[in-house]
Amino acid sequence: MHIYANPTRFLALAKWLMPLCLWSGLVLSLGATAWGLFVVPPDRLMGETVRILFIHVPAAWLGMGGWAGIAISSAMLLIWKHPLAALAARAIAVPGMVFCAICLATGSIWGRPTWGTWWEWDGRLTSMLVLLFLYAGYIALTQAASREGGSSKIAAIFGLVGAINVPIINRSVVWWNSLHQPPSITMGKSAIDAVYLWPLLIAFLGLALLFGAIVLMRMRALIAESQVEARLRRRALDDDAPVAVTADMERA
Repeated sequence: MHIYANPTRFLALAKWLMPLCLWSGLVLSLGATAWGLFVVPPDRLMGETVRILFIHVPAAWLGMGGWAGIAISSAMLLIWKHPLAALAARAIAVPGMVFCAICLATGSIWGRPTWGTWWEWDGRLTSMLVLLFLYAGYIALTQAASREGGSSKIAAIFGLVGAINVPIINRSVVWWNSLHQPPSITMGKSAIDAVYLWPLLIAFLGLALLFGAIVLMRMRALIAESQVEARLRRRALDDDAPVAVTADMERA
């Protein structure tokens, strides 16, 4: 875990890993999307609307997975004081929020012809909306801490507390009566036909790689920003030092 605590070592890893994730993710996600749009047959009950599956479900998984990543990074910061943990959590927050928003938007589009309504305040939809608000709150909190020079521990605690919502989202269709269908994929089992399952899994893998590439890009940008700020602070201190010494000599 502490092998890549050194930013220089981490940047050396990200330099080749980021483009690998980016291009492989683009190929897999675009290929799986084309497979789902033009090759997969319509569903017997849902018809052509089933094609939203290949965007909606991976976006939901990555929205929840993004917050799990924030919680893990927050724990690394609070317990082990990992120097890059706070940056990792900040880097995850924006793409995680985007995928969460995509999940809600595509779910609403899918729900209109399937349920006859754009929105329903059931457990799954409501808890996913709460996750979107948690992302927005976390991003605002980290930006305020960065701008004012505050501690990143408050955001880390918020990230850990917010993780309570992730299992609620996962189990909501089991715990409460819901318009949303029950889990289609469980441990070692799948209720989804293989003709839909394979492009779905490939789409998820491709989008997950894109998610990882975006996180690495953002971490590199945040590290560069922190290094620039540190240099500017050192230069400001160096410029003020002669003035302070001269003033002390004049008083003497």
